[in-house]
Amino acid sequence: MKHNLLATAGAACLAFSLLGVGGVALAQQNNMTFFVTSVGLGKGGDLGGLEGADKQCQSLAQAAGAGGKTWHAYLSTQGANSVNAKDRIGKGPWVNAKGVQIASDVANLHSSNMINRETALNEHGEMVNGRLQTPNMHDMLTGSQPDGTVVAGSDDATCSNWTSSTDGQGSAMVGHHDLIGNTRGANFWNSSHKTPGCAPANLQRVGGAGLFYCFAVN
Repeated sequence: MKHNLLATAGAACLAFSLLGVGGVALAQQNNMTFFVTSVGLGKGGDLGGLEGADKQCQSLAQAAGAGGKTWHAYLSTQGANSVNAKDRIGKGPWVNAKGVQIASDVANLHSSNMINRETALNEHGEMVNGRLQTPNMHDMLTGSQPDGTVVAGSDDATCSNWTSSTDGQGSAMVGHHDLIGNTRGANFWNSSHKTPGCAPANLQRVGGAGLFYCFAVN
């Protein structure tokens, strides 16, 4: 009888402990204000425009228990009505799914190196494959310069404002979330190089899976 009571008590303690761990994880995700999308939309650089990209951020956040906030994709657009990524993500501060702060405000976001493979977690709190993993998924769609503004000039850097999945035509500026891999230039988290087209295969060839950053604006 005593053995049964001890076993029951032990099981209850274990269950309580597991619930406690789960509760902490859920609380962290509820407080999350930044993540990398765990999956792309499957159409390369065609995200359905800013609206489609924001919807993906909101949907993934909702599934992870952080849908009570308004989420925007960190993406710039070109043309007469161009939009800078830095102007559509709120004021901060931003923390990942583990509660680690990646920036206190917009200026800090673009002047620090707090976004890296260890901190650029997806909405589940998982690390995203980098240059040294297989498959390489370190290219993050941004269409932006290091300061968070749209890429200057008339050459496509946003896959036709995130509506194109054309093979070999157009391109998207991407950043490297692991801050490595570009031997010819910068390895900024938000601006490293352009893709050789907008189709899924074009993105995959240089280390991308159509992933992007999401920020809570409130």
